[in-house]
Amino acid sequence: MKFSALAVSLMLAFGAASAAPDLTPVKGKPFTWENATVYFLLTDRFNNGNPANDHAYGRKDDAAVARGFMGGDLAGVTQKIKDGYFTDLGVDAIWITPPVEQIHAPTDEGTGKTYGFHGYWARDFTAVDANLGTEKDLHELVDAAHARGIRVLLDVVMNQTGPVTPQDPVWPAEWVRTSPSCTYKDMASTISCTLVKNLPDFRTDSNEKVDLPPALVAKWKKEGRYERETAELNDFFKRTGYPRAPRYYLMKWHSDWVRKYGFDGFRADTVKHVEPGAWKDLKKVASQAYEDWKKANPAKRVPGDLPFFMTAETYGYSVKAGREFTYDGGSKVDYYSNGFDSMINFSMVRDAGQGYEQLFSSYSAALHGPLTGYSVLNYLDSHDDGNPFDALRQRPMEAANKLLLAPGQAQIYYGDETARVLKIEGAEGDANLRSFMNWDQLKNNTRVGLFGVAEVREHWARLGRFRHAHPAVGAGVHQMLQASPYVFKRTYEKNGVTDRVVVALDLPQDRTVAIPVAGVFMDGQTVRDSYTGKTAVVAKGKVQFELRAPVALIALD
Repeated sequence: MKFSALAVSLMLAFGAASAAPDLTPVKGKPFTWENATVYFLLTDRFNNGNPANDHAYGRKDDAAVARGFMGGDLAGVTQKIKDGYFTDLGVDAIWITPPVEQIHAPTDEGTGKTYGFHGYWARDFTAVDANLGTEKDLHELVDAAHARGIRVLLDVVMNQTGPVTPQDPVWPAEWVRTSPSCTYKDMASTISCTLVKNLPDFRTDSNEKVDLPPALVAKWKKEGRYERETAELNDFFKRTGYPRAPRYYLMKWHSDWVRKYGFDGFRADTVKHVEPGAWKDLKKVASQAYEDWKKANPAKRVPGDLPFFMTAETYGYSVKAGREFTYDGGSKVDYYSNGFDSMINFSMVRDAGQGYEQLFSSYSAALHGPLTGYSVLNYLDSHDDGNPFDALRQRPMEAANKLLLAPGQAQIYYGDETARVLKIEGAEGDANLRSFMNWDQLKNNTRVGLFGVAEVREHWARLGRFRHAHPAVGAGVHQMLQASPYVFKRTYEKNGVTDRVVVALDLPQDRTVAIPVAGVFMDGQTVRDSYTGKTAVVAKGKVQFELRAPVALIALD
């Protein structure tokens, strides 16, 4: 079989040198959310740690292709945390899909019978879905992550309940609207409407007092926790002074997951479909819950006393828009002023088609200009973006370079690092994006395109560990040092912390070359290339490493 020059060079580099992985932040360079590497996984599609919970609530294996529960669970995620999978990849935070109890029956949205495996079809916001595990399992996941310095983000839904089925009744009319469908002509037709047919929309605009849904009351009584839940609600409304309106029930329920388990932040779903002010109130309530949890659990906290974090999924937002999101119709909203520290950057998928310098310099200019003090979460593919950067994984090394080295936060979608192909035979729509994690391919180093899966993951891991150790990578100011081979520097100075790195990409593989580092490192200083683990001494403003590799990740030794 023929291998590309890059594939051969990678195999040589991996075989000839094994960089000792630095699995903790460099001393004096603490974690900052602006440089975070966030690993996003669909819990049901990641790892099956307990096959005994694969069929809860009478669910069956009768769904359309890739639209039923596949067995992934909380215990499976914890298993990989304890195995060091995320640590070795340089991950700072794990984002899990909503673990709340989903509708029990399937429904058909036009793409075949589908269950709520993804977590966005809630039936009860106060319970862990039994297909994913138990409260004990969730405690163990968050605790295991925190023990290894990894934060955990909870995906939260304020917009809708799950679809209505014969087993899953609609919530009362004072809680939800079931029409009209959104037309997206303006803010009103984007917020006060249902996303799709049979997806009831919470009346988050209402300030009217509502009673608990009868179905929820009956469920809690059957489970023996009605008195406890209502007492907690009474205490919440008395303490906050909020009206007993739908959105404040939701805030209480979402913040309970923070107070109980210690989640470090939220990824907020369907943000533009909810009134902006609701998110600001949610941030306030969740922040208080986070401080309460930290105070009650000092031994379980991740080092660094950071405030509660929130990132927004506001469909269509681009880093180029700065602090303004524009609805169809022209209305503009600053979501950064409504509780969010970060927004998901939907334009990265397209921007990744640009050359390195155009991509990196434009993102740096935005983040250190209009977005100073905030950040964006970049991604190249996700669970619902039908136009991923590299669906068939023909360019996995380039994808790693662009995502993990771009200014801003990085969202690794599970399987990015293992070339998990985003196409499933017989699947329709977004199901193609949601195959089960390709652990067997990783174990066997199965070839996908030009590369073995294990080689792809090793490349992602080396970049990820370097990024994890150096806040300058994602949070620093970018400047090109040389066009060919491409070399750039990043400089980070904030709160008394200074970090400087130099990165070289697309280095020639037939010889070693001198890399310019003048103005970053001084002659006589010893620097290390974290990609190969080799060190060298700076001379005449340049450094040259003895081992050939396609990438150099340079910092002081």
